[in-house]
Amino acid sequence: MTTDFADGRLRLTVLGGYLGSGKTTWLRHQLHVGSFGPVHVLVNEAAETGVDDALLGAASGLTLLAGGCCCCAGRQDLILVLRGLCDLRSQISSDNERLQRIVLETSGLADPGAIVAAIQADPVLVNHIVIEQTIVIVDALHGLAQLRTEPLGRRQIGSADRLVLTKGDMADPAAFADLRATLRGLNPTAPQSAAVRGESQSLPDLPADVSAPPLPPLSDEETRGAIFPTRLTIDASIDWSAFALWLSALLHARGDDLVRVKGVLRTPAGRLLLQTVRKVVQSPEILPEQEGRTEDGTIVFIGRGYKGEDLQKSLHRFAGVSKPKG
Repeated sequence: MTTDFADGRLRLTVLGGYLGSGKTTWLRHQLHVGSFGPVHVLVNEAAETGVDDALLGAASGLTLLAGGCCCCAGRQDLILVLRGLCDLRSQISSDNERLQRIVLETSGLADPGAIVAAIQADPVLVNHIVIEQTIVIVDALHGLAQLRTEPLGRRQIGSADRLVLTKGDMADPAAFADLRATLRGLNPTAPQSAAVRGESQSLPDLPADVSAPPLPPLSDEETRGAIFPTRLTIDASIDWSAFALWLSALLHARGDDLVRVKGVLRTPAGRLLLQTVRKVVQSPEILPEQEGRTEDGTIVFIGRGYKGEDLQKSLHRFAGVSKPKG
């Protein structure tokens, strides 16, 4: 049973974090244990094809916003969806049946601060929605490298009300301490916590005398080119051994440019969730069947410094059964 907040407005949590930081894994667990209670989840994907929405079935309601980050190209779509949720809520008279909370899982390419500013600047939403908190997920394995090279990573950290560090169980303890000190320097007011595969883990206090390694100055303009998504459709008849070898070679050669790979594939073993972060392939996961799911077989590659069509040609030459997603 839920009741309206005293001011009658919806509470919105913005969930941010760089590509591959573990936002969806963390959110899946929070939905499973009911941390947010009944909640409508908005999933923003930079690519036209969504993947994360297939993994969040425990939400009370779910809306996919694909094809552009909500902080820029997809901003108007976000505003329209939020206005629509506010309109639907106003049509329900019972406090116990009305939507009370929304979680927006942003694209890994999004600036949460710009999203919050856009919502607060909207003359309709400002009267119906309160930004409750901005949670930013930080990858303990790759976070420090990202903060050294990616201006967006620093903006994401600076926008956080709360930081959740993931994959700390796999990180070198000294490097993990350096990351935590760096985060404290970038955002000293945001409390830090930890999670492993979505579950909360204890995180000892960081001694006050631990100093952060210096970060190099960065220009606001990314000189290596913009990060962009490329979608490939993988036919179920593909030679999976050839595909695995191709992907391994691709990550070895271009892993620093190809920052994220994600997709749900139909394999002889079932619906396989494939995810990589730079050169690291995460443990494959077999997903349950999902009625009405039409995007299985699509992989989204997110990176820079290459041409999308070259990925398609490369896989076609190597394994013979790749075609572009229309």
